[in-house]
Amino acid sequence: MDPNTRADFGQRRAALRRALQARELDGLLVTDLLNIRYLTGFTGSNAALVVSASDTPGSEDKTVICTDGRYLSQVAAQVPDLSALIDRSSATALLANEATARSGALGFESHVVTVDQHDAWSALESAPRLVRSPGLVEELRMVKDEYEIGLLRDACRAADDAFAALIERGGIRVGRTELDVARELESLMLDFGADGISFETIVAAGPNSAVPHHRPTASVLAAGDFVKFDFGALVGGYHSDMTRTVVLGQPDEWQKEIYDLVLRSQAAGREALAPGVSTASVDAASRSVIEEAGYGELFLHGLGHGVGLEIHEAPGIARTSTGTLLSGAAVTVEPGVYISGRGGVRIEDTLVVRDDGPELLTMTSKELILV
Repeated sequence: MDPNTRADFGQRRAALRRALQARELDGLLVTDLLNIRYLTGFTGSNAALVVSASDTPGSEDKTVICTDGRYLSQVAAQVPDLSALIDRSSATALLANEATARSGALGFESHVVTVDQHDAWSALESAPRLVRSPGLVEELRMVKDEYEIGLLRDACRAADDAFAALIERGGIRVGRTELDVARELESLMLDFGADGISFETIVAAGPNSAVPHHRPTASVLAAGDFVKFDFGALVGGYHSDMTRTVVLGQPDEWQKEIYDLVLRSQAAGREALAPGVSTASVDAASRSVIEEAGYGELFLHGLGHGVGLEIHEAPGIARTSTGTLLSGAAVTVEPGVYISGRGGVRIEDTLVVRDDGPELLTMTSKELILV
């Protein structure tokens, strides 16, 4: 990713304005910090933002960000295109601001605001009429722009390179603990350019690999084990997510059978990704492969999820999910089969939905790796 490039935050706010106008709202009070980052680039720990529906790109007089004095220099550097109010109360200060107070109907992120916050804001003498408006920014975030996809590629590359280095240096071997291997993999992701890890790395050996979200322990890797790795790198605020399952030594027939089944299921899910396709049907395309083999009850979770500024975000891909895929959505495809007491397999990639077929971002081979 070219460090000199910058997201077009003005265009993101323009897209939000169109959504506000469609809902006949005069603006939106944004208090979720990730949504503020998405709309402005600000990364501080205290902020609120009012986006006015009547502003236009290049003339955003009524759109204001508020943070406290700790971030005076940071907000000037990161958000040079907006007016900044410096007040520790952030959202309350914006609601008391004269321009905001004149708003007729101001949306707010009711899915992240507490009842006490809402009641306190509503009691302000100058408060505009507050309208519940959950998920407006999250809807925009579902479709990634090319800047975001570049960061996702970088995050996936850091994870790919770290896993390759772990294998090459013999980091996956009999006698090591799950915790030892997990910490080494996390360190390698940093060495290969990650700003951090996407989530606590999963290393699950032997029977533990049958636990979908096992946390690494002092369990020792043994010959013949499945070892399941679920891990990701964080670059520029964007997360990668990948799962690979390896075998220590030579696999038994049951291991080869299960692995091949999950591999075919994962391929079916990837191939089903296309704009306009329902998320439930993508899950069905992958899940049916496992069900037809008689292991349907051992596929214990949904097929995938969106990934971006959060490791789990919209859209969800599951039997019960609704909606359709959009071009530019970044999603995971991660079927699994888990045999309690013996072991399990999950294979996961991060991909971008494209008009001409999904773009694969996690490049590590999905062929069964023997270490």
